[in-house]
Amino acid sequence: MRKSLPILSALFLVSGVLSAAGNPPSFTVGWSVYVGWDPYQYMAKSGMLKKWADKYGVAIKVQRFDYAPSLDAFVAKNIDACVMTNMEALDMPAAAGVDTTSIITGDYSNGNDAVLVRHNLALGQIPGKRVLLVEKTVSQYLFERAMALNNLGGDLKRVKYVNTSDSDIAGAFLSDTSQDVVVTWKPLVSQILKGKGITRIFDSSKIPGEILDLLVVRTDILNRPDGSGQRFAKAIVGAWYELTSQMSKPGPEGDKVLSSIANVSEDTLDSYKEQLSTTHLFYTAPSAVEMTNSAQLKKTMELVRQFCFSHGLLGDKTGSPDDVAIRFPDGSVQGKKEHVRLRFDASYMELAAQGKL
Repeated sequence: MRKSLPILSALFLVSGVLSAAGNPPSFTVGWSVYVGWDPYQYMAKSGMLKKWADKYGVAIKVQRFDYAPSLDAFVAKNIDACVMTNMEALDMPAAAGVDTTSIITGDYSNGNDAVLVRHNLALGQIPGKRVLLVEKTVSQYLFERAMALNNLGGDLKRVKYVNTSDSDIAGAFLSDTSQDVVVTWKPLVSQILKGKGITRIFDSSKIPGEILDLLVVRTDILNRPDGSGQRFAKAIVGAWYELTSQMSKPGPEGDKVLSSIANVSEDTLDSYKEQLSTTHLFYTAPSAVEMTNSAQLKKTMELVRQFCFSHGLLGDKTGSPDDVAIRFPDGSVQGKKEHVRLRFDASYMELAAQGKL
């Protein structure tokens, strides 16, 4: 899949040139399997996304990736937008010098990410032991927040991280009973908890709003002189809130939509609903706007940027977390104003909230 990206990228550039001849400007969104991101593929397959794209005179493609390759493609500018967490939005494209803008605050993990143990270990017993996780991701952030909140931050230097890919981590932990601790996310968490003697001792519901899932667009795309980037943003935001309103309907009507979303990620309705139960999805635009404009988001991003800097995730030449700055909807900036790389823009969600899309 990744080998075809340069060819696709070239085709998308050509489509922009040909737009004057009747072909609309084309944009590509990268997604990976996760409860809060699976709806993007369904939006495309159902025709909902095309309806909104046609309304705004653009074409929108949705392309599936594994998570890390989706970020690579976005940083390489082979795709125009991508779903990612707030942490990756800061430590991947922003740290690489790619100016990005978050236009949809989709959800936050409210129990999807967890610390799991054998032998009823407590957090205070983990130092000195091995911890399986994907290093320098939200899993490590979650674990270190758990330790800090329990006054164990000083013991982190004695923790032995074992960097394990998300595709291998469940099997590695379940097959080796000498492994005591694993940190990962759903549906892997649910799979691991089926093992004998495994318990959850901390999860993201203890840090609500800190692991956010976003739709991020390159800022230069939004600033295209022909206005096509803004039309793209309006189209995908409009489609998103049309779908989330359907997802939130009670009974068979909502289940039908949820089942279709689960199918595109080769999941079952029961499994998908179980994942949704530990996801705080912002089903309405006003609720997403409230979070994006909140003081809580600023506090969260302060924690995230300090974590990223202390772990060397903001680039080798970064002397301070201020060198990769974040701009919020009210115009305030964390860091150096001339070094803004990540922007939170609530304006498109506000249009949706006002019924103006």
